[in-house]
Amino acid sequence: MKAKVIIERGSDGLFSYYMNEDTFDFGLNGQGNTIEEAKKEFLSVYSELKDMYLKENKEFPKLEFEYEYDMSSFLNYYSGILSKSGLEKITGVNQKQLWHYSSGRKKPARTTIKKIQIGLHNFSKELGQVQFV
Repeated sequence: MKAKVIIERGSDGLFSYYMNEDTFDFGLNGQGNTIEEAKKEFLSVYSELKDMYLKENKEFPKLEFEYEYDMSSFLNYYSGILSKSGLEKITGVNQKQLWHYSSGRKKPARTTIKKIQIGLHNFSKELGQVQFV
């Protein structure tokens, strides 16, 4: 069973993973100073909850997580790898707008989010086709 997990960075600087599902009678979340710490805690909470259900002879769903970033967290997390100038070239979104999105001052429209996703996807595909000699 698939469950959507949102990854975001809070105003306190901590990263959070939380399950955004109404399908289950439980919720999952994890926090950390880094994305890796937050994911580790999230998966640990999932494992502990699973064990608890099994001890109580309750059925517990096997979940496959689909992770989604909020735009601000994505831009901040990858800022050391992807510059705003580089992202502008890849996505066509003005770097001043990207700065607004990364700071959280503005939220991108769905069409802008899609434009960024498509630009990154196309760039990734292009990299997959590159060969070096």
